[in-house]
Amino acid sequence: MSFNTLPQPGFGTFRLKDEVVRKAVGDALDLGYRHIDTAQIYDNESDVGQAIANSPVAREDIFLTTKVWMDYYRQADFQNSVKDSLKRLQTDYVDLLLCHWPSPDNEVPMAEYLGELKAAQDAGLTRHIGVSNFTNAQLDEAISILGPDVLLTNQVEVHPFLPNRSVVEHGKANGLTITGYMPLAVGAVNDDPTLQAIGEAHSLTAAQVSLAWVHQQGIVTIPSSTKRHHIESNLKAFDVQLSDDEMARIDGLARGQRIANPDFAPDWD
Repeated sequence: MSFNTLPQPGFGTFRLKDEVVRKAVGDALDLGYRHIDTAQIYDNESDVGQAIANSPVAREDIFLTTKVWMDYYRQADFQNSVKDSLKRLQTDYVDLLLCHWPSPDNEVPMAEYLGELKAAQDAGLTRHIGVSNFTNAQLDEAISILGPDVLLTNQVEVHPFLPNRSVVEHGKANGLTITGYMPLAVGAVNDDPTLQAIGEAHSLTAAQVSLAWVHQQGIVTIPSSTKRHHIESNLKAFDVQLSDDEMARIDGLARGQRIANPDFAPDWD
């Protein structure tokens, strides 16, 4: 599976609701994004679906991702939850279906919910399947359950303050594309002097530098914004080429600053 399977960049919709997300997704599609990322727990699938329906961009030209929430991992609930997502999204299929987090303390056995994930793919409800927030050991377990070359991605937090290198490299070594979420560290990159200085040398914003750094590592990323000019600005970052020295300076910003770390999170690598 190639890096090109997942369009770069995607547009993230975490924390966006109602008319805000409808306008943002509409703007993203209008500006050229073709990869939209949502999730059951975001409580915005209906609005994302409406934005896609309202867009002149054909559904088959959009790579649409959603994620199954942990409450629906049991065999009795999984498929119905996916079908409910499809109804909300106004589509017969998604392009990528993820399990959003590993089941806490393995409450639902991984073999059970990954078996359901594969069953959803076999039923045509999704074209590709993947996982999110899996540790290296959990990814190894997942591959042992499903076999190699079945999972497209592990979606994990990646930004200059949390490069997540061990997980990124382990996923790549197993043939997965890595999707990096929160690439702007919820806006924190904008205030970083190193990113600002590199940006000034290229007439870029610190946010654009951060996105270029993620991109040059072969990681697909899904920045989010509610402002059209930021959505457009983010898109331009993927035409930027940073030097090896600049990449190394950004690498030096790593400080283990993890933003997505709920109490049910796994023991991170």
